[in-house]
Amino acid sequence: MKEKEVLKGFIPNDRMQALIDRRLQLVIDKKRDIYCDNAEFLVYHWSGEAATFSPATGEHACEVNQRIEIGDHNARVDIGIPFPKTNEMPSRSGKFEYTPFNWAKDYEFFIDHSPAEVYEHELIVGEFHWQLDEARFFQYPDEQRNAGFEARELGAGGISFTHTCPDLSIGLKLGWNGLLEKVRNSIAKFEKEGKKEQVRYLKGSEIIAQSIQRFIKRHADKARVLLAKTNDSDQINNYLTIAEVCDNLSERAPQTFHEAVQWIWFFQVVERMHGHGNGYGRTDQLLQSFYERDFSEGRITRRQARELIGEMYIKYGSYTALGGRLKDSSDATNDMSWICLEAYDLVGGINHVGVMWHEDMDKEFFQYACDVLTRHGCGVPILVNYDILKASEVRSGYAEEDAWNVAYSGCQWYCGIGTEYNDQDVNSLVLVKPMQRAIKEAINNNIRTFDEFWNLYCHEVDRTADALVKFKDITYDWQPRVWPEMVTAFCMYDCIEKGKDCTDKEAVRYNYTSVNVLGVPNVADSIYAIKDLVYDNHQYSLAELQEALQDNWKDKEIMRQHFLNVPKFGNNIDSVDEMAIKVSEQVREVLESKVNNKGFCYRPSLFQYMGHTYAGPMTGATPDGRLSKEPLAHGMNPMHGRNKNGILATVNSFTKLDFER
Repeated sequence: MKEKEVLKGFIPNDRMQALIDRRLQLVIDKKRDIYCDNAEFLVYHWSGEAATFSPATGEHACEVNQRIEIGDHNARVDIGIPFPKTNEMPSRSGKFEYTPFNWAKDYEFFIDHSPAEVYEHELIVGEFHWQLDEARFFQYPDEQRNAGFEARELGAGGISFTHTCPDLSIGLKLGWNGLLEKVRNSIAKFEKEGKKEQVRYLKGSEIIAQSIQRFIKRHADKARVLLAKTNDSDQINNYLTIAEVCDNLSERAPQTFHEAVQWIWFFQVVERMHGHGNGYGRTDQLLQSFYERDFSEGRITRRQARELIGEMYIKYGSYTALGGRLKDSSDATNDMSWICLEAYDLVGGINHVGVMWHEDMDKEFFQYACDVLTRHGCGVPILVNYDILKASEVRSGYAEEDAWNVAYSGCQWYCGIGTEYNDQDVNSLVLVKPMQRAIKEAINNNIRTFDEFWNLYCHEVDRTADALVKFKDITYDWQPRVWPEMVTAFCMYDCIEKGKDCTDKEAVRYNYTSVNVLGVPNVADSIYAIKDLVYDNHQYSLAELQEALQDNWKDKEIMRQHFLNVPKFGNNIDSVDEMAIKVSEQVREVLESKVNNKGFCYRPSLFQYMGHTYAGPMTGATPDGRLSKEPLAHGMNPMHGRNKNGILATVNSFTKLDFER
């Protein structure tokens, strides 16, 4: 099935080029940007004034001049106006309640008043202009916010919001009619058992499923309206196809490859109306059977399949995965793996397709992935190690029969498909803060040895983690009431069956809390410098260092250069790399010792989304010679400019860490 054109990439036809051009114009016109409320949110993933990303100028935002644009990162298309029916939302015109049913009524109103969009040249349709948190009140009660302020002071924060990976095979098999029937069967069961809370939740799910069916049907109606206005034969065929596909999907499960791709895209649209951060699983596994059947029966060509996937990529860079292994550990690469990668090769641009490598992977496929990555220059596909992902899940407590079905799901994170509510990517531990407190305590207590200083530092990291646990536990208590994720729950295992939302503590099988750790390289470099210049060689005292840091190294440039030129992480120097390992392992041990009120441990992620760019002034100067105006290191990358021994030395430093941990 490998085509010679793979070697040179793909050339879009006129239809696909028109769609690519529209995508580019949306970016140029800044209609695909996402915003957050302030720098504090980027650093701590939490703010007392708002609880989530604000994709437009929603009411929870701070002043506009504080708002931070973080680029083309969202499925929504900004049309320059807020949701026009906000004041008519049921929770505003009637009664607001912290209940899933109240949330569902708002969602129904919101989607019923969101327009169906069909554009020229499209075969995959649907987009949206607003998120529900711009129209429905989204803020936790005071007890949660107060705990958040306490955690923030110690260097931690986070929200719990749309970072999981639903199993879309559930919806592809059942369709919205089948999902609705499943909900109604559960309602009947719980009514017999007298479980009113579950019945009320599922009544909300019933309302949502019906509203989604109406939304899909409106796209068929819109295509027919446009059909009546054109004489172009190609466009007539497109509108007829769209109308047929959307009519079918509003009434039954997808039967063809085209319908399956459209179903997946509609799910992303209706789900991202209430959040922005989920992954969507292993596209090649989801679509292979649809493609095989259609191809064998002559309903689709490889080129047509490639273009349909490409359209989905143009709509939004979906967080999806390719490759990996099957349940029997064999290579999962199939025809759809190639076609999905070819689709990106066709359309390029911003995307989040991950290729999950393992040593038994089809070597030609992996070579093609590397070729695409190099030619397009956009960091796509993201290359990750499937065996490490799986081993990490098993090490955390995942059952083997579930762990094989893990997927790269977004930014740096991965998730068990349909079985894990992965509170990931939006929790933060700013490691500089406990280090700063350790320095202060060491001075106050006249600490004379490095081991004693290290113990103080470890204690402060533990304090920060405890504050985060307290904050997250309160959040978890409220989350199913404040912001249930009821669309996501349709494609999670056990949720409809239990009559509980996927955010509920008792719903899904796995509920780990992952924490992004900001500043590991800076802290490792700093503590190494303290050990060398303060405790081993006695060149400076901690008090002198503290004074210099408080004044941002003012009039202490010679001293700063001494701290700056101590060996740094990323140069394959064992002594300092061992300190990076020591710092990383310590925070891992601390987090893994904590258990959330769902009964699962905390896990470290040596990554932070964009907080490193804004954390400098908040954290101040650091003992690694960094000035307060400078950003922190991004993720586990060496601080910029400090890895001076070449990329291989940096890779060697990285790989001294045990990533299964």
